[in-house]
Amino acid sequence: MKPFWGIKDQRVKTLDCTIRDGGLVNDHYFSLEFVRAVYRANVAAGVDYMEIGYKNSDRLFPRDQNGPWKYCDESDLRAVVGDSPDPSMKLACMIDAAKSDWKTSVVPKSESPLSTIRVAFYEYQLDEAVEMIEDAHNKGYEVSANLMAVTIVPEKRIDEILERVCKTSTNAIVIVDSFGSLTPVQTEYLTKKYLSYAEPCGIEVGMHAHNNLQLAFANTFLAAQCGATRLDCSLGGLGRGAGNCPSEYLLSVLNPDNYKLRPLYDCLEREFVPLAQKIEWGPYREFALTAQYNVHPRAAIASRKSPETRDKYTLLYDKLLEERESK
Repeated sequence: MKPFWGIKDQRVKTLDCTIRDGGLVNDHYFSLEFVRAVYRANVAAGVDYMEIGYKNSDRLFPRDQNGPWKYCDESDLRAVVGDSPDPSMKLACMIDAAKSDWKTSVVPKSESPLSTIRVAFYEYQLDEAVEMIEDAHNKGYEVSANLMAVTIVPEKRIDEILERVCKTSTNAIVIVDSFGSLTPVQTEYLTKKYLSYAEPCGIEVGMHAHNNLQLAFANTFLAAQCGATRLDCSLGGLGRGAGNCPSEYLLSVLNPDNYKLRPLYDCLEREFVPLAQKIEWGPYREFALTAQYNVHPRAAIASRKSPETRDKYTLLYDKLLEERESK
C-alpha cells in the first residue's frame, strides 16, 4: 500500500459552503432538488458541516431579487433536511454584520435544524460581531467568527480583533481570504498568528480561501498543516468569482478513513455539469488581476458579465492601475 501524504489530524473538520458562497454567483436561486443533492452528497462523503446559506435581511435584500438561500427560513431548511437532520453532519448558516436581522431571524437552536452560526464581519463591524456571537451562543449554537477581507486589515488591528474575539464565546475564528490574494507564505504567517491567540482559549482556527490566484487548495492544505482544523471547501470550487477550494480536491488529502470521494464526484457529474452551462465561476484572469491588486473582485465580476469587456484583460488592468494611482 502506498503511503498517505495528506493530513491525518483527526481534529480536522471540513465545511461545505457550496450553497452559501456559490449562491453569490446566481443570487441564491438554487432549486430545492439541487440543495438536497448537495446535502446528500456531503452526508455520504463524510463532510462535517454544510453551510446552507445566509440569514440576511429581506429589508435590505428584496425577496423578489434573491432565492431562498439568501434568507434560510426555517421552513426551507426543513424542506431540505426534514425534521431530523442526519446527525453525522452539522448544518450551518452565515449571518452578516449590518445585513442580518439576527436578533429575530436566528431562533433558539431548539427550534431549528441548524447547529452552527457563522458570524461574518469587517474589521469596522467588530462591536456588532461580538454581540452577534454572544446572541448565537446564548441561543444554543456553536459559533464561528469570520473576519472578512483580512488582507487589507493592518496587522496591529488584526491583533486587536483576535484578542477581543478570543474573549467571546466563539468556538472558531476563520481566516477569510475574501479577495483570493493570499500567498502560501502569508497563509502560514496568519495561521500561526491566529493560533497564537486561539489555542490558549480553546478556540479552533479555520481557513476560507478564494481561488483567484489558483492557490485556494494549496493555502487550505497549508493552513491545515500549520494547525488549522476548520477547512472550508465547495463542490467544484463553486463560489463567488473565482470560487473556493474544491471539496473533491481537499477531501482527497485528508484522512481517508473519514471521507469518501465518490459521492462528491457523482453529485458533480449529475448536478454541476449542467449547472456550468448556466452560470460561470472559476479562476479567470480577471480575478487574478483583482487579487494581484488586493481588491474586491466586483470589478472582475462586472468585466466577465459584459460581452464588451469579457476577456479584455488590459482594459481591466489599466482601470485597476488607475484606481490605485488615484488613491
